[in-house]
Amino acid sequence: MIEVSAPGKLYIAGEYAVVEPGHPAIIVAVDQFITVTIDNATKNGSIQSQQYSELPIRWTRRNGELVLDHRENPFHYILAAIRLTEKYALEQGTLLAFYDLKVTSELDNSNGRKYGLGSSGAVTVATVKALNLFYDLNMDQLTQFKIAALAHLAVQGNGSCGDIAASCYGGWLAFSTFDHSWVKEKQKKWSMSHLLSSDWPQLSIKPLAMPKNLRLLIGWTGSPASTSDLVDQVNQSTQNQSEKQEAYQQFLTNSKTCVEDLIDGFVDGNVTKIKQMISKNRQLLADLSCITGVRIETPALKQLCDLAEACGGAAKSSGAGGGDCGIVIADQKTGILPLMSRWEKAEITPLPLHVYHYRGGIK
Repeated sequence: MIEVSAPGKLYIAGEYAVVEPGHPAIIVAVDQFITVTIDNATKNGSIQSQQYSELPIRWTRRNGELVLDHRENPFHYILAAIRLTEKYALEQGTLLAFYDLKVTSELDNSNGRKYGLGSSGAVTVATVKALNLFYDLNMDQLTQFKIAALAHLAVQGNGSCGDIAASCYGGWLAFSTFDHSWVKEKQKKWSMSHLLSSDWPQLSIKPLAMPKNLRLLIGWTGSPASTSDLVDQVNQSTQNQSEKQEAYQQFLTNSKTCVEDLIDGFVDGNVTKIKQMISKNRQLLADLSCITGVRIETPALKQLCDLAEACGGAAKSSGAGGGDCGIVIADQKTGILPLMSRWEKAEITPLPLHVYHYRGGIK
């Protein structure tokens, strides 16, 4: 039996702008995992997940018609990962086999509610990693990232794939997404092997070292949000109005400058600068919310951040916002008990997460 795990992720800065090629974000892998096991089967294969078997199916209405949103269903990501990995395996001359695939997840609470730690990205990566071992494909980190990214985009259609990078590489990352249009165009013309071995324009994945005197704290508001839906809303709100498009382009420029300064703060080990840029990024997301009318920082996330700032930290929503998690950057010398007490009174749950690093590279 083969068993592999992929970590969840948290966005530290650069959300929304990161969906545009060349606009960086900082992401961190955390020590909560999705685990995939694969065992040989004979006549038929199976996919099993206790956590996901009772998930509700999300739906909405478009032009009066009921439309299912399969982007919230992890089985679609698993199937896409299997299809693309096996397409590559066939090109490598590998004979396909039957297997039983089982998924277990730590990326939700005991009631099945998501923490916003990138479960769809992690299950995609874990599936690719497991099949890499099952078929003995010897794929490196970048190749696994690319297959998982293709699978993710095949289902979700939007997003940066930064969560895929965090689950593949671990640790702290500076990430910029690739030119999605270029990749989709080449995918129609090229073999999988050719596409995976080619350089993807503007893709950048660089590890960052965390300053020794930096402390990362995470709070959960208990309100799960749909990343794909929020990204859709931001895209739709800026498409047809020139004023909004101009303001959005300014947001992109400001975000890029802010995150590049933040990356410099990591390189220099300057926690004060990192905190300043976290606060600046929070304001930029508030500006984006005004431009688009999309609520990114909910009242619960605002309270989470305001309480952290009152205790000497720099805080912001993490990821798409709309609920889920907020992150706090503080100095190691800053006492956290006052903040933990205030969060508890505000019904904000501190998550006891730590940064996860792969030992000896990808597993």
